[in-house]
Amino acid sequence: MPQKVYIETVGCQMNVLDSELVVGALRRHGYALTDTPADADVLLFNTCSVREHAEDKTYSALGRVRHVKRRNPDAVIGVLGCMAQKDQDAVRRRAPFVDLVVGTGQLAEVPALVDKVRATREPQLAVSLGRADAGRHEVEASFVSYDPARDPSMRPTPFQAYVRIQIGCDKFCTYCVVPSTRGPEQSRPPEHIWAEVRQLVDQGCKEVTLLGQTVNSYAYQRGESRTRLSDLIAGMHDTPGLERVKFVTNYPKDMTDDLLDAVRELPKVVKYLHVPVQSGCDEVLRRMKRNYTAAYYVEMLARCRERVPGVAVTSDFIVGFCGETEESYRKTADLVRAARFKNSFIFKYSERPGTKAAGRYPDDVPDEVKKRRNNDLLAIQTENSRLDHRAQVGSTVEVLVEGPSRHGERVAGPVRQLTGRTMTDHIVVFDGSDRLIGQTVRVAVTDASPFTLYGDVEPASRERERPEDATPVAHAPGSPGRFPLPLA
Repeated sequence: MPQKVYIETVGCQMNVLDSELVVGALRRHGYALTDTPADADVLLFNTCSVREHAEDKTYSALGRVRHVKRRNPDAVIGVLGCMAQKDQDAVRRRAPFVDLVVGTGQLAEVPALVDKVRATREPQLAVSLGRADAGRHEVEASFVSYDPARDPSMRPTPFQAYVRIQIGCDKFCTYCVVPSTRGPEQSRPPEHIWAEVRQLVDQGCKEVTLLGQTVNSYAYQRGESRTRLSDLIAGMHDTPGLERVKFVTNYPKDMTDDLLDAVRELPKVVKYLHVPVQSGCDEVLRRMKRNYTAAYYVEMLARCRERVPGVAVTSDFIVGFCGETEESYRKTADLVRAARFKNSFIFKYSERPGTKAAGRYPDDVPDEVKKRRNNDLLAIQTENSRLDHRAQVGSTVEVLVEGPSRHGERVAGPVRQLTGRTMTDHIVVFDGSDRLIGQTVRVAVTDASPFTLYGDVEPASRERERPEDATPVAHAPGSPGRFPLPLA
């Protein structure tokens, strides 16, 4: 019987991709994937340190699987990713039964480290150098860009995949742990990325999402030649079989006109930009070290909408950051009202040990105030989302069908509720058979909520359904969630 691996993933799309790559490597070593911890010989937890809640979830999950170790002493339990990189000592102290602690730059070593645990019965630690431990080149070299042969079974769907184009971050926002957990910013060579996209398309992938902590900062220099994100996208755009290209997450000051022109002019590029602003107050932005003002962001947003007509823009906000007054919060609320984002991810500030904010500023906004501001900002954004969605009622949109909706009830016979996304990344729910999954169909929008469009598939799209004997698309056991959070 093959050895079995179980994996849980929390956090952003980068973590989802990392989990796919780790499982792919273990499969090549003869492992099978299971979604039942009790059946697993190797249990892995790919972690996030951006918010305290994510870390708490990992420690809770570790507590739940401790019994597996008691019943099967040969089982190997591992903590991977950002939490492992940042808090290796705390992990081993709080969960001494953990056998592996593997940072973000050492994930390629997981199969060998599992074998070493089994051979020595000793815990194994593999993490990258910290920024203060050596010079930049040495630190960069310790964070390995890990993108081996892919494992289709671990993707959000068989026809959608993430592609890492960049690792690390050099922005040093004071609230963020990513520069220490993922190291210095490094862009992958464009020819490696283009080859990976071709490989994914050959495996049946129709949509790729390019990932980077600040993805629009991508720049690869070789001699006198410099490849920007717009050049990178143009180089993959005409790949036969590729239907859609996305990229997340963007940094406001790196939103260049050449990139916006590429979004407008290249038909396969999704007309959707995720550009976090975090606050509408200049003083809060200064303490966050975001390096722009609210006025700059508003100008950038106007430029996006001018150069890419109809573009959908989403954002991130942190409420209750150190020193945020009621006046500061009011400025953020005003910006959200005026900006009319498609949607926003809104979070209460969570102090993270090791960040500049934790050392410089007191976490002085009471939790009940954070909760109130969070709920109030959500209410403003919900109304904006409602207006955005209602404006699309009566239109016809192209939808890449991802699978059954969250409820997925059968409507009649083979027909059930399906879901997919438009070229502006709006979620659409409609009735159809499983044979539509993986197809791009035209849907007439008939209704809308603040979060979802509802509609009917046009007859011409139903005629393009796959044959009756086609195998329905299914998500693999243990595969990551379909809608992870954006990158920090």
